[in-house]
Amino acid sequence: MTDTVVAVVLAGGTGTRLYPASRSDRPKQFLSFGSDQSLLADTVDRAGFADEVYVLTRPDLADQVREHAPNAGVLTEPEPKDTGPALAYAAHRIREQVGDCTLVCLPSDHHVEGDFAETMTDAAAVAAETDSLVTVGVEPTRPETGYGYVKPGDERETDSGRTYYPVEKFTEKPDQGAAMRYRHHGYYWNAGMFAWTPDAFLREAAETDLAPLVEAMDDGDPERGFDAVDPVSVDYAVMEATENAALVPATFEWDDLGAWDAIERVLDADADGNVTLGDALTIDAENTVVATDGHVSVVGVDDLVVASYGDRTLVVPKRQAQRVREVVSELTDDDLF
Repeated sequence: MTDTVVAVVLAGGTGTRLYPASRSDRPKQFLSFGSDQSLLADTVDRAGFADEVYVLTRPDLADQVREHAPNAGVLTEPEPKDTGPALAYAAHRIREQVGDCTLVCLPSDHHVEGDFAETMTDAAAVAAETDSLVTVGVEPTRPETGYGYVKPGDERETDSGRTYYPVEKFTEKPDQGAAMRYRHHGYYWNAGMFAWTPDAFLREAAETDLAPLVEAMDDGDPERGFDAVDPVSVDYAVMEATENAALVPATFEWDDLGAWDAIERVLDADADGNVTLGDALTIDAENTVVATDGHVSVVGVDDLVVASYGDRTLVVPKRQAQRVREVVSELTDDDLF
């Protein structure tokens, strides 16, 4: 078992559901949402418990990553193909550079409060001691349909006394009824934070559709490997396929800043339930999220998201905040994103 822990921060995406704040030329990991620094800088700071920290990104974002995380190493994947290929690439490269270690893999767009280091240190220890792929599970606080869920098995303990649960099942985004049942029956949210040794992850990835990438990296040709695989999340590619997954419960408060409705969960609301980010005026408005880099006034509305950045403005009911993806899809097709 290795004592070296390496944090890998994923920062290659764009954050389409936070359009128009996040766009192709200013991905959300470089933005701040109520913090004194960017989401990426906050994440790298949280990863300070690790012996080394790397940020994985795409080549055109490398310089911005260095500005926001000057003390972290920077890895650039050949092309963005979602988290499955990205994490396989990171595991292989870090094994080459660091040697034996345990990786903790962290998205760069989470809101965390509490003892993050303790949970992630436990997750790394469980991964190292059990040779398993560890996911960090968050206890649900609501029947959320936008997250994946994990069903835990019976509680176990490592030789060093660390508590973990074998994973019985991963379940993707459910409908409202299923989300309520999952919460009642003790499922956890799949928060997208993982721990594993490079050997364990690459061994499992080699048994999936990522096999051509693993083989090509072993041959020293990652570009060939990326050409040979399709974009796929690590959940679909590896975690749902492996029989060697474990869950460590989070002991911190967590939220995924993936869409505009998340803003009201991490910032304070006024007496009418409105949450504002930037310079905003609300009159006879209730339960509305207003975000801007200029000024926005809203009058006589409720349960909306109003986001205005630069020359772009978005208005959407909060309950349909996930549909921003549809806007971005059409803008991308027209080369306007």
